[in-house]
Amino acid sequence: MNFKKYTYPSVLTIAGFDGSGGAGIQADMKTISALGCYATSVLTALPVQNTTGVKSIFGIPEEVVGEQIETILEDIFPNAVKIGMVHTSALVKTIVEYLSRYPELPVVFDPVMVATSGDKLIQDETIQAIVSQLFPIANVVTPNLDEAEILANMKIETVDEMKIAGKEIMKLGCQSVLLKGGHLKSEKLTSLYFLPDGSVESFEFPKYETNNTHGSGCTLSSAIASYLAQGKALLEAVSLGQEYIHQAIYHGKDVAIGKGNGPVNHFFNPQKLIKNEMDR
Repeated sequence: MNFKKYTYPSVLTIAGFDGSGGAGIQADMKTISALGCYATSVLTALPVQNTTGVKSIFGIPEEVVGEQIETILEDIFPNAVKIGMVHTSALVKTIVEYLSRYPELPVVFDPVMVATSGDKLIQDETIQAIVSQLFPIANVVTPNLDEAEILANMKIETVDEMKIAGKEIMKLGCQSVLLKGGHLKSEKLTSLYFLPDGSVESFEFPKYETNNTHGSGCTLSSAIASYLAQGKALLEAVSLGQEYIHQAIYHGKDVAIGKGNGPVNHFFNPQKLIKNEMDR
């Protein structure tokens, strides 16, 4: 007799490790859980890092990544996928090979290239593979300004330059782009969302005096994926995801965790797991 009556919206994170708990898969799983979804994960790399920076990076063989993805998909099929650290072209090919089989599956891609500490996390030859293969299958790509400068091949120091860069990145084959302006020297935090129809939505939040932003990009992209898994439309998921990371930064801004860039507070308002009735 089967007593199973309901399930949870599930989010698969495909990302790197962070032993200090603020970024990568750890931040993703905290975010997904805090927003009432069930988190599954696939490890792509093992960076040795803490809040002060990345010491070294150990890769996970692509065949192992592929086997992890296949194993999760055949058992706990997700309602959305978040992709983070993909540091080799072979990994890009492997991930795309599996996910392209499910074109209706929402995908959020955070093109992790530079850590909060400033450490570069990606091999140069991987960028072209990401652009040509990963961008087309992602519903939204979420670069920060450092990453956007690499992708758009330009300096970005103003909101107007963000608008130019975002349009250039859209030309690379993206369905939509959320360009995060947290690194701009301004009193407000401005992010721009470039939609598939060519329109641009602007979001503004107050900036807080804090260095506790370690893993903020991982957290934001996971939040967007979580809202997509709950059935939210793309624009609403992007808006809600930004509100979540804004509150997570606010509620963690005065906390001392580590000696460098501390984490955000993922659990400022944790939600119970959402119950979805199963089809009979």
